[in-house]
Amino acid sequence: MSEKKPHATSTEAVHGGTAGERPHHTLAPSIAQTATYTFENTATLERYMRGEDPDPEREEYGRYGNPTVRELERRVAVLEGAEDGLAFSSGMAAITTAVLSLVKTGDHVVLFNDCYRRTRQLVTLVLTRFGVEHSVVPPGDLGALEAALRPNTRLVLSESPTNPFLYCVDLERLTAIVKQHGRAKTLVDSTFATPVNCRPLEMGVDLVVHSATKYLAGHNDVLCGVIVGASHLVSLLRDARGVLGSVLDPHAAFLCIRGLKTLGLRVERQNATALAVATALEKHPAVERAYYPFLESHPSYAVARAQMAGGGGVVSFVVRGGREAASRVVDACRIAKIAPSLGGVETLIDQPAIMSYFELEPEALARIGIDPGLVRLSVGVEETADIVADLLGALS
Repeated sequence: MSEKKPHATSTEAVHGGTAGERPHHTLAPSIAQTATYTFENTATLERYMRGEDPDPEREEYGRYGNPTVRELERRVAVLEGAEDGLAFSSGMAAITTAVLSLVKTGDHVVLFNDCYRRTRQLVTLVLTRFGVEHSVVPPGDLGALEAALRPNTRLVLSESPTNPFLYCVDLERLTAIVKQHGRAKTLVDSTFATPVNCRPLEMGVDLVVHSATKYLAGHNDVLCGVIVGASHLVSLLRDARGVLGSVLDPHAAFLCIRGLKTLGLRVERQNATALAVATALEKHPAVERAYYPFLESHPSYAVARAQMAGGGGVVSFVVRGGREAASRVVDACRIAKIAPSLGGVETLIDQPAIMSYFELEPEALARIGIDPGLVRLSVGVEETADIVADLLGALS
C-alpha cells in the first residue's frame, strides 16, 4: 500500500462546511428547533414539490431535513473529503439505514468478525429474517474476504480499527478486491480512527460511517451518527432516512458541531496518551497482552503506520488471572470510570465479558474471541502521566 497518511486538519474542524456570514451575524450556528416548515403560498409549495425551489436549503418537514443538522452533515463531509454527508439519531441508526438501503432479499453481506456486537447482530440475526445471507471472516484477513465474495455479494462491512482488538484493514487492498468483484459496495466504520487519523474515502471506500457519539461530539453528552460518501449514495440513504425516521434532532446536531471544533486537539492528545498507556501495559507483568495498532507487537502495526496518522485513543489488554483479576483492576481505577462508550474527554474503562457480552457463557465468549480477562480503555484528555499512573496503580 502507498505510504500516505491523509487526515483532517484542525482548521477544517473549526471552519469547514460553514457557509459564509450567518443570519444575525452569529458566530455559532442557530438551533432550528422546529418540526415543520411554512410556505408563503400554494405556488411556492408547488415549486418546492416539483424540485424547482430556488432555495436549496428549503425543507418541508423535520423528518426530511433541518438547517442545523445540515450544517453538521456538511462539516463532517469536509473533514472526510466527501461529496456529501447525512446525520442520524445514533451510530447504529446510521449503519442500519445504510445496510437496509444497500441490500435486499437474496443478497449477501461480508462482515469481519472483530466488530461492534450490535453491528454483528444486525447482520447475523436481523438481516437473516429477511433472506439476506452473510459470511463472517477473521479480522483484517483479506484472503478470507476474497474467498467469501459471491456473485450475490452486495456489501462488505468493516471497521478500521476494529472493536475491541483494534485490527486495521488495508483499505486500499480491500477496495481493490471488492471493486474487482463488481457490484458490491464497501462501508467502513471509522469511528475509532476519526478523520484526523484516517480518511478511508481517499483509499477507495464507498461509504464511511461514524458513531459521532464518540470522538466527533467528544463529550459523552449526545447520541449521533453520520455517514459520508458520494452524492448519489448519500442521496439514496437520505430517501431511506425519510421513510425509516432515523433523524437527528437539531440540538444534538448543535452539540456535535461544537464538539467537532476541538476534534483535532482532542485526538492528538488521545493518540499520544494511548500510545504511552499501551507501551506501559505491554511491559507490565500483570498484563498478558496489550492491543494497540501502533505497538510493533500488534498484527496490524505495518498497516496502521502506513495509513493512519495516529493509533487512536482506545487500548485493549488482557489481565493475567482471568475475569476476577480483570475486575479487580477495573474496580481499582480512580480516574478511569466504568462505563460503556468511548471517545469522550473523560477516560472510560470496561470489561467486555461483563458489560458487552454479559449474557454469554465462557464457551460462547471463546467462540467470538473475547477473553474473560479482557479490558478496554478509552483514554480521555486528562494528563497522560495521571492516566498511566492510575492504570499501573490498579494493576498493582
